[in-house]
Amino acid sequence: MNSRLVSTILAQNKQREELTLSPEACPSSRGIRLTPETHDKNQDDIRSSFTRDTDRIIHSPSYTRYIDKTQVFYLFQNDNITHRVLHVQLVSKIARQIGRALKLNEDLIEAIALGHDLGHVPYGHDGERILNALCEEQNIGYFSHNGQSVRTLKELENNGRGLNLTIQVLDGILCHNGELLEDIYIPEKNKSAEKVLEEYQNCFTHKGSSSTLRPMTLEGCVVRVSDVIAYIGRDIEDAITIGMLKREEIPPAIQAVLGDRNDRIIRTLSFDLIEQSYGKKGLNFSLDIQKALQDLLQFNYKKIYLNPEKKSEDHKIEKMFRYLYQAFCKELISRDENSFIYKWAYLKMKPTYIEETAPERIAVDYIASMTDRYFNEDFRRRVIPANFGFKV
Repeated sequence: MNSRLVSTILAQNKQREELTLSPEACPSSRGIRLTPETHDKNQDDIRSSFTRDTDRIIHSPSYTRYIDKTQVFYLFQNDNITHRVLHVQLVSKIARQIGRALKLNEDLIEAIALGHDLGHVPYGHDGERILNALCEEQNIGYFSHNGQSVRTLKELENNGRGLNLTIQVLDGILCHNGELLEDIYIPEKNKSAEKVLEEYQNCFTHKGSSSTLRPMTLEGCVVRVSDVIAYIGRDIEDAITIGMLKREEIPPAIQAVLGDRNDRIIRTLSFDLIEQSYGKKGLNFSLDIQKALQDLLQFNYKKIYLNPEKKSEDHKIEKMFRYLYQAFCKELISRDENSFIYKWAYLKMKPTYIEETAPERIAVDYIASMTDRYFNEDFRRRVIPANFGFKV
């Protein structure tokens, strides 16, 4: 593409943002990278800084592995239930719709939304709790999927060199915790890049720090609240699909306010958030919607997330995590050249990754990167005897 056309398109894009974005939005021109990139690298690029981040995320191996990572339900043989890859797409769609209505930067929203769960481990939040417990027991710090998502993009992708995303995208991913509802979502607009990096490091060294973070942009706040909008009704539909829940079990008081189907719940929550937040510096629901949402989340925890049927195999899953963690640590320390984790850490990653990372944390990084299928197959390969077939 010739340079004059590139300049014309970039000028049009900048003008469109100046004319359409709210004063509370984060324009693409504010995108800051931790490592500045040369002008020559992007001289023929008509994409905004945040659009380039989206492309880097969706073309990464970590994004590809979303396809076989648990959202909520595991060990259920049903191809109609949600996996992580669909969840992030739903978050992106909902968040961009809300962002468009509030005149925010949809490019920034999309990048945060699509990258926000890259650090999730096999077996979803249950696997995350097991891996965090292992980290605490081994005195290597803590584990949280939002911190690991940033670690994946900043330090593990590209053979340990990272993808050099903007600080606004990394911050939005770090602060996306959709499991914690707030009365109001207000960005911490004066947050510096140094503060973001400090919060990131604290996720691994300070217990519970990942649950106290606020995004630096209103776009990050939109993704955070869209996370719960995307999963809360969808999880109910999945629970109904597998026979764990009946629709009529949803309390009538909640149905009366939010509806009893995923599409109605999304519509009610999204429209109320837009109506209450339009032209303001923060996001919030109306009081009756907020109360119903809190009640629905508690209902989901009781009937779905902590359902004894769903958790009946968790003791076996924990044993699998512990077994593989110990096996990976042993193979790294002994430098077993035949092991997959050795080949990944020593041959694929840049040398400083091995030099600067303890074997225990490398094992955690590797487990966090695994899909459910690969996790199960690796455990089965180590524990179940191989079949030699018929010998005549």
